[in-house]
Amino acid sequence: MAGEDPLASRQDCIKALLLLLASTLLPHGASGQRVKVEPEVLSYPGQTVNLRCAFTDTTDIQLTLVTWIYKPKEGGRENIAVLHPKYGPTYPESPLKERISFTQGPPNMDSPSIQISDVRMTDEGEYICVVASYPGGNKQGITQLVMLTKPQNSASALTVEAGRNPTVVARCQSLNGRPEAQIRWVTTVDGNASTSSQPGQDNTVSVSSEYRLAPTAADNGKDISCVVSHRTQTSPESFQMKLNVLCKRPKWLVSLVPLQAGWSPLCFLSADTPQVTIVGYDNNWYVGRTNVLLTCQATGNPVPTTVLWKSMTGAMPDTVQLKDNQLKVLKVDEAVNTTFVCEVKNRIGTGRDQVTALVREPSVNPSNAGVVAAVVIVSLLALLLVAALVAVLMTRNRRRQQGYRADGSADLKARIFGGGKNGTGGAGNNNAPIYVYDDGSAHQGEKNNHNGNGRLEVVTATPTAQDILLSGELDDAERRKFDELEEEERYDRFASGGAAPILQLRPAGEQHEMIGDYLDDDMESQRDGSVISRTAVYV
Repeated sequence: MAGEDPLASRQDCIKALLLLLASTLLPHGASGQRVKVEPEVLSYPGQTVNLRCAFTDTTDIQLTLVTWIYKPKEGGRENIAVLHPKYGPTYPESPLKERISFTQGPPNMDSPSIQISDVRMTDEGEYICVVASYPGGNKQGITQLVMLTKPQNSASALTVEAGRNPTVVARCQSLNGRPEAQIRWVTTVDGNASTSSQPGQDNTVSVSSEYRLAPTAADNGKDISCVVSHRTQTSPESFQMKLNVLCKRPKWLVSLVPLQAGWSPLCFLSADTPQVTIVGYDNNWYVGRTNVLLTCQATGNPVPTTVLWKSMTGAMPDTVQLKDNQLKVLKVDEAVNTTFVCEVKNRIGTGRDQVTALVREPSVNPSNAGVVAAVVIVSLLALLLVAALVAVLMTRNRRRQQGYRADGSADLKARIFGGGKNGTGGAGNNNAPIYVYDDGSAHQGEKNNHNGNGRLEVVTATPTAQDILLSGELDDAERRKFDELEEEERYDRFASGGAAPILQLRPAGEQHEMIGDYLDDDMESQRDGSVISRTAVYV
């Protein structure tokens, strides 16, 4: 072309060649990049929701522009946020302009996440994060924003008349929820369910379901349940009901008018006035008793609709509270000494039952009586334990007194020859020398001015346990063992070994036959069968 610079044309060709070469050499690197977003985000109205977007690997990639696009469920597209690496963020006109912003400040091209404050039900839809790059081109990620609203669920069984035509026997509703609730029926009766939905308040959805069947008398009282499932519920909500089927005609028409199609004699037999029973009276209403409860139970076809409590004496006492089919006496007194009547009505008629309350004088509460009995038993056991302890201590003290009659520090030899605690010849000393004279008389202690001659001899004999104990030859451990022995055991224990001399006197110059360590003519029988020496010294 005339006037065209050949050098400029050559440079343009080189640039075009480089671009073509880059697109052929780097297709895998560019195509390998993905925009990372969350597939679904849940939110309730009024919250702040974060929509994440990230382009992590930017090797040999230049990010040139980020655009967020909102696509409502009703259709259409509109840009809500734009981020340029040089000019920064901008927010075009949209319903979200005042409530949308990038999460980072300043925004980052690698992580252009946004947040929407005060989110509304109408904000539900698709949010698309589009990232333009060189030389990879445009990449996008889509996040579905799901708005949640917990619905109001309810169910009821309808009162119907028996017949051949299908009719609605139960209805279930889930109102103003988001997203749409799911309803299903559980029952043993044959019928059909029909479910419909319609727009609710603030972009919510209301769901209604009806169960239809041709009711018969046999269907009366059968179970039917409505189960509602929704994303805001941790588990399905179930409503359990009973079918309520009535008869069209009174009983007396059964024999006069032929039964129409769909009618059954069972229908007439099942319809009746309510059967009423009052439960809770235990014939133990005493003055001062609190929170006594009577319950009025009723059954009937059709189902009873009203319950009325009455008192035969007139107005209800001030201490009585009525709630539905229950009568509660806060505190029993003479005012409730009356007859209570419960009346229940349905479309057929009225049923009633009554109970007469007999107020008794105050009595010991059985629970208090048990406590008193327990205290008495524990007290007796404590007294027995104390008495046993006192007896043991007294027995132990008596044994100690028997084992320590003299001073434990006294010398055995001193006690044998009249020393001891009270000195020579002191009171309570049975170990003083005994002098026997020719005329047969004897004197204990020192020799007196007797005309006869006497001789003092020492013979070997076994000392008693008390002599050994008082001699100081036992240590503390042996003394404790001694205290624990019985009287005979003490004698056997300490009389089995060698023994120190014990005094025994006999007239001089006379020869006597010895039996063991004693004289044969010296022994004397006792009433208990034992034999002891008259001259031996016993301690």
